[in-house]
Amino acid sequence: MKGKIRVYCRCRPMSGSELDRGCHSAVKFLDEYTLELETPRGPKSFAYDQVFNPSNTQDQVFEDTKNLLQSALDGYNVCIFAYGQTGSGKTFTMTGTADHPGITPRLIDLMFKSGDALKGNNTIKYEAYMLELYNDALIDLFFQLDNHPDKAPKLEIKKNDKGMVVVQNIVVKPCTDTHQTLKLFDQANKKRQVGATKMNAESSRSHSVFTILIENYNKTTKKTSVGKLSLVDLAGSERAGKTGATADRLKEAQAINKSLSALGDVISALSTNEKFIPYRNNKLTQLMQDSLGGNAKTLMFVNISPADYNQEETQTSLSYASRVKLITNNANKNSDSEEVAKLKAIIKQLKAGHDVDLDSIAEGENM
Repeated sequence: MKGKIRVYCRCRPMSGSELDRGCHSAVKFLDEYTLELETPRGPKSFAYDQVFNPSNTQDQVFEDTKNLLQSALDGYNVCIFAYGQTGSGKTFTMTGTADHPGITPRLIDLMFKSGDALKGNNTIKYEAYMLELYNDALIDLFFQLDNHPDKAPKLEIKKNDKGMVVVQNIVVKPCTDTHQTLKLFDQANKKRQVGATKMNAESSRSHSVFTILIENYNKTTKKTSVGKLSLVDLAGSERAGKTGATADRLKEAQAINKSLSALGDVISALSTNEKFIPYRNNKLTQLMQDSLGGNAKTLMFVNISPADYNQEETQTSLSYASRVKLITNNANKNSDSEEVAKLKAIIKQLKAGHDVDLDSIAEGENM
């Protein structure tokens, strides 16, 4: 996975509201790598590094994800992020529930178990911080936990002399064991901005970034490595009309779509080896800069709904994820330029505040 972005697709089960609406599944699973989506133009297939269907468990998802932890222990930047429509299961995949924990709590537990196994020859120190990006403002979630009487200091995104992104003025807390770190994460996670929309009763209205810094000193080589594990739960991509967004919710949706389009700009620029990569166009891409290039090992989850009611949003998410996979892996150079152009067309429509029209893009009207 070195220097590549791998893409896993996860489809959740049909929701109660979708069943009440009389929806049927528009998604067919061909094998563990391929799915087929019903579209107005006929079935369209999509292939990824892994496809998880609604019957796949949290255990199965983690089994195909956990090997990334070793890279962080070895000193690499590792990023796992979830992208998809509001209510598609991103937070369930990344955080989960008490009975069905997601990737983040499982990685925390495995991290300390793996570290304990290395104790004879290694000294490992863990630290963490957590923030959210809400309406283009950075909010320190650990600062809020401490009940400070003063106003939180302004957070600044910088790069240190080793090229690692650091957030100045953020509260960094030591992590001592699984229980303490999980408690810290859970408490901070409850401070996130959420709000009801028609699509999701508890929709995340912000992007959250939980980062663990792993300083690993090898007693034999006398060398110290610093790994960085970033776990990112992106706010849902959405259409204002469908979610019933008005006033504050509409402002939130516009900020969400703006940051997601900036992420697309960066991926597009990286894919074509452009000299200038527009990381600084948005705080989200600044935060993810060292996870989207260099020695980063990055995994993207694209979460989707199976319902025919959400077919258009599902197709947009799958198309976006397909561009990411094709672009970063350079699997087919002949198709790269075409895929980049399609991604840019999607970004252009998002920036203009329009719903993404995949048919017009396919016909070349927006190319």
